Amino acid sequence: MSGRSPVSKLYRVQEFAELAGVTVRALHHYDRLALLRPRRTEAGYRLYGIRELERLEQVVALKFLGIPLKQIKLLLDHDSRQLSDVLQSQRRALEEKRRWLDQAIGAIRDAERAIHPDRQTDAAVLKKIIEVIEMQDNADFMKQYYSEAAQGKMAERKEQWTPELQAATTQAWTDLFREVEAALGDDPASEKVQALAARWKKLVAAFTRGDGEIAAGVGKAWGDRQNWPDATKQQTTAFAKPEIWQFMQRAMSCAKS
Repeated sequence: MSGRSPVSKLYRVQEFAELAGVTVRALHHYDRLALLRPRRTEAGYRLYGIRELERLEQVVALKFLGIPLKQIKLLLDHDSRQLSDVLQSQRRALEEKRRWLDQAIGAIRDAERAIHPDRQTDAAVLKKIIEVIEMQDNADFMKQYYSEAAQGKMAERKEQWTPELQAATTQAWTDLFREVEAALGDDPASEKVQALAARWKKLVAAFTRGDGEIAAGVGKAWGDRQNWPDATKQQTTAFAKPEIWQFMQRAMSCAKS
């Protein structure tokens, strides 16, 4: 038996993989990425000890949270202060996911209560489930247009943005677009059109809350609409008429002058 304590003992890769509960393949991969660099024997065999085990535990924990391996390396090797920011961002993402799951579970529970074997199921009940899922899919896709700071701000108030509020907001925009389209022949400076422009600004402000980063994300998203998924494009077809946007821009210019 070796005189070394378990703390100072060194393990070959197979032993260490069994001790740590990971695969040998994973350890080789971490070595290639310089994420977990073992010591080497003169013959080139990998050797792992308590130092490597502690590092591996950090890697596994961060990987479990969904942080990419390359980012984990940067966090562990360079700036531990940034780790706090990353963990905060991951916490917000998980909290957002939890809120969405709660909404989805609630919609499914409502559907369960409404379904009776002796009568036809109301299609609106099942449609509610689809709406909740589609709202999450759209939110996930749209994240790419917003800065991390903007995403954090939006995540903080995500709990308030319920499917019911989404439906009410969509209806408000639908009504407004219909009225603006009917007024395209009017003077942009007229009292009627200016009232429409005021409603437009109010709806935008309700989403951005005057935040420049969120507003910038909205602009990037709509500027890239041609690359949206077909389902998202279809849902927003009524809001994509360029003549309406141009008319509102003229109306708002009149208000400034």
